[in-house]
Amino acid sequence: MSVKNAFYAQSGGVTAVINASACGVIQTAKKHSDKIGTVYAGQNGIIGALTENLIDTSKESDEDIAALMHTPSGAFGSCRYKMKSLEDNKLEYDRLIEVFKAHNIGYFFYNGGGDSADTCLKVSQLSEKMGYPIQAIHVPKTVDNDLPITDNCPGFGSVAKYIAVSTREASFDVASMAATSTKIFVLEVMGRHAGWIAAAGALAADEDNDIPVVILFPEIKFDQEKFLALVDSKVKSHGYCTIVVSEGTAWPDGRFLAEQGTRDDFGHAQLGGAAPVVANIIKDALGYKFHWAVADYLQRAARHLASKSDVEQAYALGEAAVEMAVEGKNSVMPAVIRTSNDPYKWEIGSGDLADIANVEKMMPLDYISEDGFGITDACREYLLPLIEGEAYPPYKNGMPDYVTLKKELVEKKLPEFTMK
Repeated sequence: MSVKNAFYAQSGGVTAVINASACGVIQTAKKHSDKIGTVYAGQNGIIGALTENLIDTSKESDEDIAALMHTPSGAFGSCRYKMKSLEDNKLEYDRLIEVFKAHNIGYFFYNGGGDSADTCLKVSQLSEKMGYPIQAIHVPKTVDNDLPITDNCPGFGSVAKYIAVSTREASFDVASMAATSTKIFVLEVMGRHAGWIAAAGALAADEDNDIPVVILFPEIKFDQEKFLALVDSKVKSHGYCTIVVSEGTAWPDGRFLAEQGTRDDFGHAQLGGAAPVVANIIKDALGYKFHWAVADYLQRAARHLASKSDVEQAYALGEAAVEMAVEGKNSVMPAVIRTSNDPYKWEIGSGDLADIANVEKMMPLDYISEDGFGITDACREYLLPLIEGEAYPPYKNGMPDYVTLKKELVEKKLPEFTMK
């Protein structure tokens, strides 16, 4: 096998551990220098390939690449850009081939969620449809935890840990104030269609912590009457109530509680804020004083509270992607396969991109309690191992010591390309 260079890029919403996958790709590629030359990282995802803005990762020190293991967000820049089909925009695919040829790129590693898997699938077909030999491997990542085949997605475990901890800590706060002040706290979390992150809020309560937590899932249509009755009963029994609401919670007619009436580049509804909507419903009906918060970027940027198992899996999947490419595989995604709950054990498997792209994995209904506002024991057994272990970053002057890469761009060889 001749030595070909590799293209790696990060796509979609970033996570606390996506850089650990980048570290896995770059370090493992170095071990296969007889088959893989330089790893070029796309500046801002696939856009970096189209515009020929390629970061030469070989110019980064070994220490800085290793420091990606404990640095949050996307070190090379991410993007939300959905490539059209080959039939609809052949120009983009011609451009990719030009760039890949100019820089001797034969491997394509795309690190992202469902939309990114779709991009990776399209690139994987360049060999068959356009005669350019490329091996495209998708590296899974998404805080939404909604990719099929893999047991869980890197990025989710750390968000789940952050939400579980935040829900417990905020509940302690509300409990201490409830006698004369705030009785309701509403925390809004990410999750447009799948309620995995919201479910993690239920971990705040356990046999040692009798916390009244109510969860609002996207999978369960919002029943205002039942919800208000449950919240009122929690306040009467505990003095307060904490609500964790997914941004994708919807009314029975399908409208999101938080819908603004606008759409993003992927055609997804732009969501405003479910937390204030829920808080005001409670205030208007029950009169309880409230506070609300939106976890937003905080939940996915919180590397200081990352799950150790999440960090380890993120690295392992980046590593596995390179091993699969070296074995000659194309159009696949390495996946986490759970082999045991207690003790928690997992191994690396794989799936075909044709079975992964544009498929969302929702919460199984047997993970949601019968009343629709909590989780079952089966869900708790699934979630707990994913938030296990601490992987604190190094600290300097009281602050996490994260790395900022030099990001030296390769000299361009082609004319400018105008994005459409």
